[in-house]
Amino acid sequence: MRYLTAGESHGPQLTAIIEGIPSNLPISIEKINEQLARRQKGHGRGRRMQIEKDTVQVLSGVRHGLTTGAPITLVVENKDWTHWQTIMSPTPVDEGEDRRRVSRPRPGHADLNGAIKYHQRDMRNILERSSARETTIRVAVGAVARQLLEQFGIKVAGQVLEIGGVKAERIDLPLDELIAVTEASPVRCVDKEAEAKMIAAIDKAKEEGDSIGGVVEVIVEGVPIGLGSHVQWDRKLDGRLAQAVMSIQAFKGVEIGIGFTAAELPGSQVHDEITWQAETGYRRRTNRAGGLEGGMTTGMPVVVRGVMKPIPTLYKPLMSVDIDSKEPFSASIERSDSCAVPAAGVVAEAVVAWEIARALCEKFDSDSLDDMLENVQKYREYTERF
Repeated sequence: MRYLTAGESHGPQLTAIIEGIPSNLPISIEKINEQLARRQKGHGRGRRMQIEKDTVQVLSGVRHGLTTGAPITLVVENKDWTHWQTIMSPTPVDEGEDRRRVSRPRPGHADLNGAIKYHQRDMRNILERSSARETTIRVAVGAVARQLLEQFGIKVAGQVLEIGGVKAERIDLPLDELIAVTEASPVRCVDKEAEAKMIAAIDKAKEEGDSIGGVVEVIVEGVPIGLGSHVQWDRKLDGRLAQAVMSIQAFKGVEIGIGFTAAELPGSQVHDEITWQAETGYRRRTNRAGGLEGGMTTGMPVVVRGVMKPIPTLYKPLMSVDIDSKEPFSASIERSDSCAVPAAGVVAEAVVAWEIARALCEKFDSDSLDDMLENVQKYREYTERF
């Protein structure tokens, strides 16, 4: 399985082409749109979320509600495109036309590095593609992966554990209950006391023209033992999950299981003891490893956390330098979110879902859903009697 995305923040649309989804998988466009709507929610989002009401179009690879095995094309239109047709025109425009050229790089963005790398004197050519708007189409891709995982009883959920230094108590809930509670929370947090403090921190940052980041967690239950591999560095599933989460715009750190806390503890408090019972097969007494050992799944829930930095575009902008005059200026403003951590959690769920689905397809025959279902069932029976 693989996919590519294309499109700019203010271009006509975002596009993804997915290859390797097995045939005869039921696809619900409504479920994809539900995930897109989740990404647009969250306390602290800016005005663009009022402009864009994201919905997906499926242009290939699905017929009468079932995948065909051919590449799947997903498109999400940018509703604001009507105001940017000249600025983002693919054909040449007159010198006097509105181009909204950007010559002042914003600290914390890809603007300056990308402009130097790609020889662009107009940094709009960099910021349009590097924008977090691209995560919209990745959420759509992840929604397709979720529908594949559902066929095997694999569930994906997420929660916010920290915003702006406010840390929530991590409360273990059944996954369905966790989903219900976080969906009802404006910051996707289970801890109600922390939720109120997070909202207050976001409001304070907005009043001060600042922004704040946080920590999100993704949990995947029902994953069979042995996805991924230990035999090569690029086949280790924990490494691929870390790369996927780190690829999300503004993410600066990833941990799996207890993560960095393992550095503070003796081995006896880090590793998970193994048990076996006839009803459940092999299990771990604890899940400090986050469902992954040796680059492979253990059968326990996969637990991945990511750190999102504060959004670098501020209403009290930091100083920068104009690339034309080399004079100092206040950095320009391109968006208005004071906090996008709850939305980023939805993106994290999407990229984790994709990597788990990809590993599932690598482990089992993935030409057709029927073959996969049969193979997974046989494998689960094998692991229970191993």
